[in-house]
Amino acid sequence: MVITKTPFRMSFFGGGTDMESFFKEYGGAVISTTFDKYCYVNVRHLPRFFDYSTELSYAKTERVKNIDDIEHPAIRNAMQMLDMQELRLTYEADLPARSGLGTSSSFAVGMLNAFYALKGKYASKKKLANEAIYLERELCKESGGWQDQIAASFGGFNRINFNAEGFDVLPIIISPERKKQLNKNLMMFFTGFTRFSSEIQKANGLNKADKINQLKEMLSLVDEAERILTDKHSSLDNFGKLLDHTWKLKRKTGSAVSTDSIDVLYSKGIAAGALGGKLLGAGGGGFLVFYVPEEKQACVHEALSELMYIPFEFEDGGTRVIHYTPEIYTP
Repeated sequence: MVITKTPFRMSFFGGGTDMESFFKEYGGAVISTTFDKYCYVNVRHLPRFFDYSTELSYAKTERVKNIDDIEHPAIRNAMQMLDMQELRLTYEADLPARSGLGTSSSFAVGMLNAFYALKGKYASKKKLANEAIYLERELCKESGGWQDQIAASFGGFNRINFNAEGFDVLPIIISPERKKQLNKNLMMFFTGFTRFSSEIQKANGLNKADKINQLKEMLSLVDEAERILTDKHSSLDNFGKLLDHTWKLKRKTGSAVSTDSIDVLYSKGIAAGALGGKLLGAGGGGFLVFYVPEEKQACVHEALSELMYIPFEFEDGGTRVIHYTPEIYTP
């Protein structure tokens, strides 16, 4: 039996520039972090006492005799890709799916990690990221970028650069005290809305010159955000103000990015004292994150009291195997 634990990610700057259709031509970069909310994938070989050979438990339960009959596209394609047979797989998570935190990609990374461990093989973080990208973007034909799979694999507070050759993960070097203060100044709320990121990406497909120009400007903000973070003489409040700027730019990249309800919630947060914020993920719903000076946080809490507040802490581990019991399996 194998159990993997894989974090969710929070993206601050550069979202959208991790789309292959954009970065292969213009380059791309994001600043993101993983945090202490996780998905867990439990995998073992299914004992041969049943009239089915594979059992899957996620939002629903599937029991099938043939892998081709599995409805869940990521599980079906991953099992075919790695020639996995006769499995029982269980998925659970700390936060809901389709909420803008890269949950589907964290699941893909954690599942691949578990499959390799069940085979008794080691897979590097780079390999897991690349194969999760291939699984979701090529085999499952889901629209979207590359940052989620990379963040889930590597973990930590990073700048991820994209180019025609692939990607590089560069940890952002800031003092523990400054990083802790940034964490304290961030507040996350669940809007209650969920959506499929791939559907939002399709609705926001890159097909206009002005959208490309907006993404280029969003890309330029990554350098400015990194400068603010790494310059100990720069106020962290500037990070919050820059979040507001990048959110307003992202609002212009597609009609599906936000909704009237989300715009109202965002305005309430700003009016109560937040310096900036953004909706996490491709858009359409999920989690809002705000940068709020500590003396204003009670006011923001009160202004958004109808929403669920989610405290969190940054994490650095990325996906890992937390339980491993070798199994003898004969096909």
